[in-house]
Parts: sequence; C-alpha cells; structure tokens
Amino acid sequence: MDIKQIQELIKFVSRSGVNEVAIEQKDFKITIKTNQTPTVVHATVPAPVATSAIPAAAAPLPVSATETKAAAAEDTSNYITIKSPMIGTFYRSAGPDKASFVNVGDEISTGKVICIIEAMKLFNEIESEVSGRIVKVLVDNASPVEYDQPLFLVEPI
Repeated sequence: MDIKQIQELIKFVSRSGVNEVAIEQKDFKITIKTNQTPTVVHATVPAPVATSAIPAAAAPLPVSATETKAAAAEDTSNYITIKSPMIGTFYRSAGPDKASFVNVGDEISTGKVICIIEAMKLFNEIESEVSGRIVKVLVDNASPVEYDQPLFLVEPI
C-alpha cells in the first residue's frame, strides 16, 4: 500500500462515519480511528515507505490563541454557515484569470454556484443551499478544506 492509497483511505473513512478501520497485510498494518474532531492514524510500515508523511497527511492544522479569541469575539449567531460537503482544495473562481463566484456583500440564492472544490482531479461546483448575503469568506483561495469545514458566513434575507 503506497502513501496515495493511505491518503485515499483516510478520506474515505472520514466521510463514511465509521469509528475505526484496521487493515493487515503480510508486511503492513494500518489502523485508522476517527473521533468527532480529528482523524487519528496509527500505522506500522515496512522500511522502504516514508513514515513521516503519514502523520502529516492526517495532522490537524494548529489554531493559534489569537485566531480562537478573534472567532469568540465575533458574534456569528445570526449568520448561516455554508460548510464544505467534501475534502479537497477550495477555489473561489473557475480559473486564475476568472472572477470569483461570490464576494463579500454579494447576494446569493439557492442553487447559485459559490465555489469549486477539487477532489481527486475532479472539480465539483458547490451550490448554495441558502439565500442571503455573503458576510465573510472563511477560507483562502487554493487552500485545502476538510469535510464540514465552514467556508462562508451568510446573512439570511
């Protein structure tokens, strides 16, 4: 099993909702356990495979104390959060030379394409399930996103 297969397995497990998966082959053993927040990966790999890449693929990004305080100080209770329906790479436009699908202050309606998420070389157009006004874009362009990660804050109208 190579690193790409391991990464695909991690993505599959995180989407499927199972709590634990263990795979054992003659010289390879991997156990993937999930919690509500991070995905924990424990693997024993034969010497030829680089083991340092496995934790990096599943390690959650650290959140600084400043970011946590800023998020707590901002009252977002009256906003709707649009979340990522999948793991992939977030894009605000269809191409580098194209305009963004939505910007802060734009009004959106149900069914309007608001971004693209690339997953395994497929570009998936993400449509809004709510109507309202974009208040904040929570993810940088071309950034990796996790399943259920907040992407936009929308003020309902």
